[in-house]
Amino acid sequence: MAPGLDSIDWAAPWLAPWCAQGQALAAQALAGADCAQVLNASCGADSPVRFVPQQALPAGEAYEAFIYRTRQVPTREGLHDFFNGLCWLHFPHTKTRLNALQAEQIARSGIHSVRGPARDGITVFDENAAFLQAPDALWDALVAKDWTRLFLTLRPLWAQAQLVLFGHALLEKLVAPRKGITAHVYRVHASAPGLAPMDAWMAHDLSAAKLAAKPFAHLPVLGVPGWWAANAEPGFYDDPAVFRAPRLPEGPSA
Repeated sequence: MAPGLDSIDWAAPWLAPWCAQGQALAAQALAGADCAQVLNASCGADSPVRFVPQQALPAGEAYEAFIYRTRQVPTREGLHDFFNGLCWLHFPHTKTRLNALQAEQIARSGIHSVRGPARDGITVFDENAAFLQAPDALWDALVAKDWTRLFLTLRPLWAQAQLVLFGHALLEKLVAPRKGITAHVYRVHASAPGLAPMDAWMAHDLSAAKLAAKPFAHLPVLGVPGWWAANAEPGFYDDPAVFRAPRLPEGPSA
């Protein structure tokens, strides 16, 4: 049995894009099937990868390089790799692009104890990104960390936004929700709503240089209107440990 899958609350608003397929696959894994086996059963003929048990990864070979070389994703039992598999199923073009970027960086620079800026940005994106398609006013308030404007003044405008959590580590953390969980938000300009247009746009847009620059805005996800009952209460956003003030620009050195 895959540990942790029985703790997933599929009614959570942030899991709405994942629920239809994810809940059924989790039930199969909880009934005793291997995660890799369950995920492979949902792969179509055009799937860019297949899933294999973790022990298929040769000792000494980088995980990302192995995926790129074999088109196989080593998969452990548990929440982290289960959500990673769901991301491959829902965002195959984005995940393929990220893997190619990782493999390119590994081929160029090798594996070191400290990642360079590009590999670090790619990893942050893969593990903790959320995609936001929203009116300019919402995005500008998010970037400015103007929490009052973002969540209170502009609260009705969230009905015009689409926020999709992508990072599998982010999804794993939210199985046990806490106020401080924060996503690295990447703005999307897809041609239409929905996961498929978002996936196609993202795969075309991403580059190592862009991700090295960390083009993210930070969003405590339980602050999203409608995602957490407590954020309708007065004072929820008056918590500087979570809804942090923007950094002041550094002055000239003495």
